[in-house]
Amino acid sequence: MSASKRSLATPLTALLALLLLAALSTAGWLIAAPETGVHPAKTPCQNCHLAAKPESLDKPDQAHLLIASQEVLCQNCHPKATQVSHPSGFAPKNRPPADYPLDWKGDLTCSTCHDIHGKTPGLLRGKRRGRELCLTCHEAAFFSRMKDQGNSVTASGHLDAGGDAPALKLDSYSRQCMDCHGNKGDNPTSIDRNSVVRHGVSSTNHPIGANYADAVKFGGYRPARQLSKRILLPGGLVSCVSCHEGYSKQHGKLVTPKVGSTLCYECHDI
Repeated sequence: MSASKRSLATPLTALLALLLLAALSTAGWLIAAPETGVHPAKTPCQNCHLAAKPESLDKPDQAHLLIASQEVLCQNCHPKATQVSHPSGFAPKNRPPADYPLDWKGDLTCSTCHDIHGKTPGLLRGKRRGRELCLTCHEAAFFSRMKDQGNSVTASGHLDAGGDAPALKLDSYSRQCMDCHGNKGDNPTSIDRNSVVRHGVSSTNHPIGANYADAVKFGGYRPARQLSKRILLPGGLVSCVSCHEGYSKQHGKLVTPKVGSTLCYECHDI
């Protein structure tokens, strides 16, 4: 091919390529990877989306479908956020405003409050934050019935939305609990120098921050695999959320009633 013909072919080929890309994109067939700076960065689309593989490009109507529930997909990177957070994956009694969408099943999910591919801090939708965001769905009476007027659960939708922090004496859940409970009221909860929690409103005292696997080796405790799924051991440590539910209408609710030492026998094998 002569130099003059090559010079004409190059721009023509480029133009055809651009037209083809535009056509595929318009038809919904081109599934691009998330752009730089957009969550989740550097993650292949097929990790979450059903029709994100070349063999599925003839099904553009399925491109928005996920390969699993959002709770399952999100916990791959945010295990602690989904473990102790506002409930998700259920149909709410009252439908939230349109700018806080439910999924195709009518369920409240992670993306009800979070714009998964957004760029806002925390990927939060809208401009409401804190209690104002909670009141988007909940009535004020829902929180006024709580002993602390809902201050504990309206501060954040997650006890810890970040990754696992290195455990010192306390796991990150317990540290956040103690941020409030360690400094409020006439009888605040405290942790003594022996890492024993001293509950200010009762005579209940219990070690915290202890490595549960080490305790099992010592004897007198059930192996972690035999514990109820409600007993959480973040980082393998005994935590506030080992005995208390992180999010509950009854703030501080025990995972199992204390009657007859039932809660104690969840872990203690004596």
